[in-house]
Amino acid sequence: MLQDTLKALSDPTRRKILELLKKGQLSAGEIGEHFDMTGATLSHHLSILKKAGLVDDSKKGTFVYYEINTSVMEDILTWITGLMGEKKDEI
Repeated sequence: MLQDTLKALSDPTRRKILELLKKGQLSAGEIGEHFDMTGATLSHHLSILKKAGLVDDSKKGTFVYYEINTSVMEDILTWITGLMGEKKDEI
């Protein structure tokens, strides 16, 4: 899972999608308004974010809404902080 998360975060478009979702839930169409790309390309980016556990989706009527999954981000930060803490202890 960590590999999927790091792969998802490596792309600037996906990082921008996460920045947009930081403000709250958005539909795929609302996300797409911020990019010059096809719906299929946007769907691909959202799929990678979802596979990595960084976003959740829910269907409301004919729309799919996405929101950020902060628990995965918290897990990554905890892991990184732990690595930094171990290095500090060695000094």
